[in-house]
Amino acid sequence: MNDILIKLEQVLEQRKSAKVDESYISSLYNKGTDEILKKIAEESAEVIMAAKDGVNDKIIYEVADLWFHTLVLLRFKEIKVNQITNELSRRFGLSGLQEKAKRNN
Repeated sequence: MNDILIKLEQVLEQRKSAKVDESYISSLYNKGTDEILKKIAEESAEVIMAAKDGVNDKIIYEVADLWFHTLVLLRFKEIKVNQITNELSRRFGLSGLQEKAKRNN
């Protein structure tokens, strides 16, 4: 699974130097955090609507869009995919209650 995320990360990094009028991603980077967050909010709403519709293919499609735009944010903020997967690995095997208690200390 990480292979496609790493490949996407590399492409998203390359898009930082692309011309704004030739790259959707470059245009998002150029507009900054607020525009990227708007896209994430929009995609989140679409995931919710797809889930309410109950059609798995729509859910998959919309979650892919959400993940993609989240990856855009991560690259914009210079956060690497492996930092996220490392955090998920750290949490693996902890109950949600244990993980939450660790954050509150």
